[in-house]
Amino acid sequence: MWAEVMPWLTAMAILIVLSGLFSASEAAYFYLQRQDLRFLAAGNATQRLAARLMEQPDRLLSAILFWNLVINIIYFTISARVGMQLENHEDGAGWGLLFAIASVLIVILFSEMLPKSFAVLRSRSYAGLVALPLALAVRCVDPLLPLLRLINVLMKRLIFPRIRPEPDLEISDLERAVELSTQDAELDAHEYRMLRNIVHLSQLRADEWMRPRRQFVTFQAPVTIEDLKEKFPPSGFVLVTRRDSDEIQYSIDAEDMIDIIPGHSQMGKRLVTVPWCASVADVYDNLRNADRQVANVVNEHGETIGIITIDDIADAVFVDTPSRTRRITDEQPIRLIETNLWHVMGLATIKRLEKQLAVTLPETRSVTIQGVLQEVLQDLPQSGDVCQWGPLRLHVLEAADRGRCRVEVQVTNEEMSS
Repeated sequence: MWAEVMPWLTAMAILIVLSGLFSASEAAYFYLQRQDLRFLAAGNATQRLAARLMEQPDRLLSAILFWNLVINIIYFTISARVGMQLENHEDGAGWGLLFAIASVLIVILFSEMLPKSFAVLRSRSYAGLVALPLALAVRCVDPLLPLLRLINVLMKRLIFPRIRPEPDLEISDLERAVELSTQDAELDAHEYRMLRNIVHLSQLRADEWMRPRRQFVTFQAPVTIEDLKEKFPPSGFVLVTRRDSDEIQYSIDAEDMIDIIPGHSQMGKRLVTVPWCASVADVYDNLRNADRQVANVVNEHGETIGIITIDDIADAVFVDTPSRTRRITDEQPIRLIETNLWHVMGLATIKRLEKQLAVTLPETRSVTIQGVLQEVLQDLPQSGDVCQWGPLRLHVLEAADRGRCRVEVQVTNEEMSS
């Protein structure tokens, strides 16, 4: 009985292998990250071919799904034929049903689950391994792609004509979702704060979170280990300029320079340039897309006014109460001295001050309390300067070099009585 169907079983085994190959290819290629694609693009011939296949992901996915569908149709056609042949055999009562069930289980296990699990774990190496046969399979399907696109358009127009894309979520919707998530999921306090911080990245401007120009150090090329011993960069990155310019050309991770073998050099990376008004979320996207770790923040004149590192953005997410002032100066930005009296660092933002003091402050273009002092005094703040700004009385306690400033802030009686 089994000898009669053995050729069909052999064909089914081959089809299972082919189906598993395409299923694994789908998982491997579409699991690749940006850094994986950059690695493949700089690799050998088959790896570069794999990277080129992902330049047109729709074309690749259409080919994979097409061949997988064709193979599975042939497989189940043969399976039905073999099942009927077994059922009609005089000694095969009940074997047809068992064979049909086994065929389905084999497809699920050996054509879907196991290949995809393996491919995800070895996505980079598997993508390069199957690049050549996959490219040939894609080339064979190319003549059919216009027809497939036409069918897709007709289905959208005739069968699903009223489908509309959902509107983008507003920030308030995301904040509400985070608030409600604690009712349906067991989130501890730290997880909740981290989710809240991630949402707030889109509301935090680059100039509110950057390290200002006077709060980081630069080095002129070439940079040596001895230079780092004299002044270690507080940002954690060596920012290198040309001898004839103050503009930062590239950055090097300071730890990489310390670990460098004597006699060898460390290549720097160009900085990503972002405008002062970009959100920190946009800065992170730019850094991730360019595989960089430092962003150069520029004003409307194209001049560097600060930097944001990938570590600064991580601080904004993972620290319970992130603060630029604490990150740069290692001091609390706003400290309550006594009732209605605070000591505020010059780098503290107006948004943070307004929220913590629970007052309504006047409109201003300045981001920090130090910027407000310059705006009101029309001069650089000096120790002892006193001024009134809206409901706040500002008294400069300290104004040192490199922009360090400490201010005594008091809410006036008029504001308290209102």
